[in-house]
Amino acid sequence: MTQKGYLKKVLQKLNINGDTKSVSTSLTPHFKLKIIMSPTSVEERENMTQVPYAKALGSLMYAMLCTKFDLSQVVSMVSRYMHDPSRSHWEVVKWILWYIKGTIDVSLIFKKNFISKQECIRYVNSEYVGDLDKYWSTTGYVFILFQVPVS
Repeated sequence: MTQKGYLKKVLQKLNINGDTKSVSTSLTPHFKLKIIMSPTSVEERENMTQVPYAKALGSLMYAMLCTKFDLSQVVSMVSRYMHDPSRSHWEVVKWILWYIKGTIDVSLIFKKNFISKQECIRYVNSEYVGDLDKYWSTTGYVFILFQVPVS
């Protein structure tokens, strides 16, 4: 399963074309998002009304729900600031778009499993105090049953 055509249109509409760079990770540690980064002046807020922040996030959410599950964490992070985004928040969204540009050919492949192992495998990862506004930790997990992710 792929959304290559859709993602190409999204990148084109958001002016991420062949000349812009692409990256191999959806987010890097140098991005530290906080609510205090939101615009403080009327002029800054006016400038941000020209930025397609909500449009980009809506497109990212659609892609995330259909085929780009690897975007769920970063889209969740940037969507927290949708009510009052700043240039710093927009830079992170552009980074995610550059990531999509670099991974546009990556797709989901479903195939029949002829050798089914009857085992349940779990993978867990956590990040302590990943949310710099509320100081919450983030945990992610995957449960695999018969070599198929189920949760």
